[in-house]
Formats: sequence, C-alpha cells, structure tokens
Amino acid sequence: MQLIHAAASPFARKIRVLASETGLLQHIALLDTAVLPVTLNEQVNAANPLGKIPVLLTDDGLALFDSRVICEYLDSLHDRPRLFPADPATRWATLRLAALADGMAEAALLVRYERGVRPAEYQWDEWIEGQLGKVRRALVALEEQADALQGPVDIAQVAVACALGYLDFRLAELDWRSTAPALEQFQARFSARESMQATAPK
Repeated sequence: MQLIHAAASPFARKIRVLASETGLLQHIALLDTAVLPVTLNEQVNAANPLGKIPVLLTDDGLALFDSRVICEYLDSLHDRPRLFPADPATRWATLRLAALADGMAEAALLVRYERGVRPAEYQWDEWIEGQLGKVRRALVALEEQADALQGPVDIAQVAVACALGYLDFRLAELDWRSTAPALEQFQARFSARESMQATAPK
C-alpha cells in the first residue's frame, strides 16, 4: 500500500497513528507531497478527483479517500482489537467524537491556508475568526466529553490527539490548555504513545 500525504497534515497523522497502533505501518509506503487549493498536483488529482490528500493506494488497485474512509479500511485489515467499535451504542458515540475532532482540525487547517497561502491583502479577518470560533466551540465540547477519551485506544482518541497536536503545531497562540484541563491530561497521556511520538509534525 502507498499513502500519498503531507507529513504535517493532522489527517495524514491520524492515519499513520492508526496504522502504527494496528501494526500496519510497516506495510505502507509513505509518499510525501504538497497540495494547495490553488496549485494543481497531478499525482493527487489522478488518484482523487477532489485534489485532496491523504489518499491510500491499496494493493488491489483502489484509491481511497478521505482520512475517515482510509482509517476504517485499515482497521479492517488487522487482527488486533478494532479502533472502530462494532457495538452500535459505542460505535456512534465514538464516531461522533472523531467527527468533532476532524471538524476542529479542518477549521484550523483553513485558518492556516488563509494566513499562510492567501496574499495578505486578500485575507478575510472575519472569516478567520469564524473558523477559530469552530475550533473554540469544539474544544469546549471535547472538554465536556473528555471522560469518553478513556479506555482502550479507539478512533476518537486518535482523532482528538492529532487535532490537538495540530493546534499546538499551527495555532499555538490559542493556548487551548488554559481552558481545557481534562483535555490537557488526555493529550499528555496519549502523546506519550510511540505512535504519536513517531508522527509528531516538525
């Protein structure tokens, strides 16, 4: 398998963490590339018409996207405990938390694009603040549900840890730990895992 990705992406990191936790990382070749909304990447476009990464090229010829689909696909390939729960009561609560974390990461990534890619004279401060509002509301909701981030590793824990790691990497000025002590404890614990240490953005 091959993973077309950008190493700094929280969504690519989520995949690599899950692959590490399930023993699959050694079977995936990592193809690092860059994709920007205004720059064509023909390799990525050929695999994903949306022109977005990450994309997983499977051994049987599939090109899978986005990160949620890739993670669930990989979770079907190993014989360790599943990170996507099968029990409905647990599954939907876990997927809801994972979706909240993904949405927070996406909003943070859009802020990064606006500040780092769009020319300064065209940047829209109100739009940036709207995205940061999503991040702040997600942090409040995740802090309220931090008790759910316990127990065996699951996709919600992976998604939350990677999203928080991206905030540290790109939006450190938010100082999210000052208002989220339970999340801070979770992140300190989860970030110590080998899978997280090996995938930390640089």
